[in-house]
Amino acid sequence: MNYNSILNENEGVINHEGAKAYAMSPEMELYTAVVTASLSDSFYEKQDKRVNRIAELVGKVSPEFVAQLAIYTRTEMHLRSIPMLLLVELAKIHNGDNLVARAVEQTVLRADEIMELLMCYQWRNPSDHPRKKLGKLSRQIQNGLQHAFNRFDEYQFAKYDRDNLKVKLRDALFLVHPKAKDAAQQAVFDKIAGRRLATPYTWETELSALGQQKFDSEQQKQEAFRNKWEELIDSGKLGYMALMRNLRNMLQAEVSLTEMQKVASRLSNPEQVAMSKQLPFRYLAAYRELEIVATAHTAALMNALEQVVKHSASNIEGFDEHTRVLLACDVSGSMGMSISPKSTVRNYDIGILLAMLLRNRCKQVVAGIFGDDWKVVNMPNDNILMATRQMERLCNTVGFSTNGYKVIDWLLEQKMEMDKVMMFTDMQMWDSSGRFKNIATSWNKYKAMFPAAKLYLFDLAGYGQSPLRLAEPDVCLIAGWSDRVFDVLSAIEKGEDALNYINKIEI
Repeated sequence: MNYNSILNENEGVINHEGAKAYAMSPEMELYTAVVTASLSDSFYEKQDKRVNRIAELVGKVSPEFVAQLAIYTRTEMHLRSIPMLLLVELAKIHNGDNLVARAVEQTVLRADEIMELLMCYQWRNPSDHPRKKLGKLSRQIQNGLQHAFNRFDEYQFAKYDRDNLKVKLRDALFLVHPKAKDAAQQAVFDKIAGRRLATPYTWETELSALGQQKFDSEQQKQEAFRNKWEELIDSGKLGYMALMRNLRNMLQAEVSLTEMQKVASRLSNPEQVAMSKQLPFRYLAAYRELEIVATAHTAALMNALEQVVKHSASNIEGFDEHTRVLLACDVSGSMGMSISPKSTVRNYDIGILLAMLLRNRCKQVVAGIFGDDWKVVNMPNDNILMATRQMERLCNTVGFSTNGYKVIDWLLEQKMEMDKVMMFTDMQMWDSSGRFKNIATSWNKYKAMFPAAKLYLFDLAGYGQSPLRLAEPDVCLIAGWSDRVFDVLSAIEKGEDALNYINKIEI
């Protein structure tokens, strides 16, 4: 969801299921809350409550950490709306230097994010004046956006010059008052002011124009759309995200074998993958779309997507043929909620996919799912997306509670030594049997049996509680929906933690 549409640990904490939990430090809670936020309602927390909690936490940590976290969530976790919220809340409470301006400059990476930031500012700082869209704009936000304006050309601005935005590109220009770096850029600014930007060549504009035409027959229409898709593929102007979102449309348009081979090649190109900065679940969503399209080219595109996610797993460190790993995916009821109203991706989809990325790197691995019960799922580890889909189809076989302790109890019963136990979860663990069993007790028993074992909690929801004390030795917390969480994992292997990793970001 975007802004246009929504214009020292302590004991004794109770999680959303009423079970004993542990509070996080303000820094850790803020980190987990923002890297798992889609700015929409989650299972246990409404959007406004999450936003207000984030705003409150911003005031409890250092301004430098907030700025670093905003940059981290945008540049490494590839989230777009939540970094803007962090910058806006930081601007409310911090002044006297150019920290906010520098953070804005490093966070606004696309032309539309200028308007996103201003719409977020409008949302969080509503004006009392009936004719003004914004309250008094922060000088540091303005300074940062002035630098951002200098980053984009006419085509990049034109792509996002839309009438349906609460803060339009022209409004942003007049609010920010950027200084052009040269005559050519001043000409672009003049075009923005006069609403004279050239219509950009994009798949949306081209298909929209084609859709206005009248055709003599359905066959003629089909041929026209096939030719247009082939033109777009050859143009080089079809962005990677647009390419991935339209795979099904291309297949249904009966694009030629030659053109689909170009699509598959670009999809799986490592450089294109790195430049696209897509979250892994986007590939899963595209893979799902292809599963239901029966054409001769579908399998080739599915193979290309498998190659894409393997690139994500290729640089994961800390695993060799001697490393014994257990991967446990929480598929409880709360994990079955979609991450946003328009998405078909659920929290447990993300957890399973991240686990399957890790599984692809492990030589000695046990993987499974847990709800009421823990279930080991054995399968070959070569195809990541196919394995994710197979795991998803088993989710309703283990019940809908969050009995995470059963994962550890199974290891105890088997007397199975693991170097790393990794749980992908929303952290809301409890005991549905009513016997008050908990994962903390089970883990302490396991550590007594195998002292070298480490427990990694991958927080996928950011509710602010942990089922174990994070200060305990060899209990580590990582949060987020991106494969870049594995960079934090690598830092942990070197004796750091997630907060240390973020604190290293230069502003």
